[in-house]
Amino acid sequence: MKVRSDILRIYRSLHTWVGITSGLLLLVGFFAGALTMFKQPMDRWINPPEKRMPWIQESSLDQLVAQVMEQYPSARREFTLYPIEREDLSAPMVWTETSGGRELDLSAEQRIASLDSNGNLKTDIQMPSRFGDLVDMLHRTGGIPGFTGDEYLGVYILGIAGVLYFLALISGVILLLPTLVKDFFALRYGKNKKRFWLDSHNVVGITSLPFHIVISLTVIVFAFHGEFYEALKEVVYPNQERAQEMDESQHRNPQDILPPSQLLQKVRSEAPGFDVTEMLYMRLDSPRPLVRIAVYKPEELVHGPVTGYVGVDPYSGELLLTAMLPGKAEGWGAIVNYFFALHFGSFGGSLVRWIYFFLGLSGAFLFYSGNLLWIESRRKKLRKNAAPDTLVTQPRNLQWMAAITVGATFGCVIGVCLAMVSGKWMHAVSDNINYTYVNIYYICFAVAIAYALWIGVGRATWHLLLASSLSCALIPLTSFASWLIPGLGLWAYTSLPVLMVDLTAAAFAVVLMFAAVRSRRRAFSGNTDSVWSAYKDKKSQAPGLDRKEFPI
Repeated sequence: MKVRSDILRIYRSLHTWVGITSGLLLLVGFFAGALTMFKQPMDRWINPPEKRMPWIQESSLDQLVAQVMEQYPSARREFTLYPIEREDLSAPMVWTETSGGRELDLSAEQRIASLDSNGNLKTDIQMPSRFGDLVDMLHRTGGIPGFTGDEYLGVYILGIAGVLYFLALISGVILLLPTLVKDFFALRYGKNKKRFWLDSHNVVGITSLPFHIVISLTVIVFAFHGEFYEALKEVVYPNQERAQEMDESQHRNPQDILPPSQLLQKVRSEAPGFDVTEMLYMRLDSPRPLVRIAVYKPEELVHGPVTGYVGVDPYSGELLLTAMLPGKAEGWGAIVNYFFALHFGSFGGSLVRWIYFFLGLSGAFLFYSGNLLWIESRRKKLRKNAAPDTLVTQPRNLQWMAAITVGATFGCVIGVCLAMVSGKWMHAVSDNINYTYVNIYYICFAVAIAYALWIGVGRATWHLLLASSLSCALIPLTSFASWLIPGLGLWAYTSLPVLMVDLTAAAFAVVLMFAAVRSRRRAFSGNTDSVWSAYKDKKSQAPGLDRKEFPI
């Protein structure tokens, strides 16, 4: 297919600058998003076993809720029941005694509850690990702190980046159209490393294009959902506000709520074949009480990251909201559900989650490789305009761009891995492990960027790749140490999902180590006029000449 050269120039410029302005933010979002596909196994990997309370049968949930409602009035604002035991959960009933909000409260203590063997209420207070929630927050904000109104600032900025991301996808496809057939599956590996990176960039981008289009559009919806839903709620969810039409003066006694068993029976008749995984009770002493019940079926497209939802009145058992239940939504509501499910990968079970995991990493690769390609193109353009056998000196802004790209990319990897490992090693000495996670991540992220700017990107690339490899390796090594030396006070689990956390981290440690070796070779044997060169005296040799490798 032929496209006019002037049109290609416009779209090439658009593709380039959109990628540069939003690429690193989206890279962090994609990397963290890939990790959220296995949020529950990661939380279980971190949480110590002694925090768990005895689980009870579903038939005992009625007794548990009744005793909590009588003895703990603070639970009436909001509490959660878990009918099905999971490794990442501490107890069948959980609530916080502080007021909630949109902000992730890292210092909020949880009260957990269960029944002992005699049917008596047993409670405890714990500081829950929020590692999975923090990774999810990193995914939604790109790591940008701060609030604007009642929403995270990073969410809005990432939404704007989503618009730019969509433009980058469309412009990239248009750029590839003239050579699509020839270059689609071409991976030309040889002396021209830029060609290999460009081929890899194109293959990953085209093969995962439907995924990236869905993600780019849903990111925009998630960022500005408040504005969109306020305008469209009557169209999308016409029955959602029925519970809010009640008399505001009506008073409810939380001890009069229906037993959980009756609500479960009601939901199972409405959603046969689904497992009820969570029952979130909200505003029990207000005029608008609600139980949001999460239902799970692997093969269904569902609204949430893992589950679909049903809204039930806890006093009457009336179904208040079914639009988030698979097969129940119609029109715009069904379209919204499909988009949410396609964003979260909440269908198809573990296989789809693994596919989304690698698709998320492919998104991070697209933005990283895009920046590398732009930097290399600038070098070749400078060399083309220079006199023969003249060593081109890369401008300072290009060196800074390369350093920030490398520092931000691998600083994110190092920060997440070390924060995760700290959940075990610092559990006994940290007053609040959640703040430890945050501090370690941002320190690693900032230090990696500063290090790349200070030492130069040529050396920093393979240094940070090596550090990333070692950080990943610490995850399985920590589990191995807990088995080898029990006196360390560490712990490990043998369930398959948790073991896969260790095995996946070990695999990426090997891949990153291989990349570090190749990057070091490139730094000392590539073109000396490249920003990726670690050659100390670049002015003394013409580009491309052979020389001995230099020490670190």
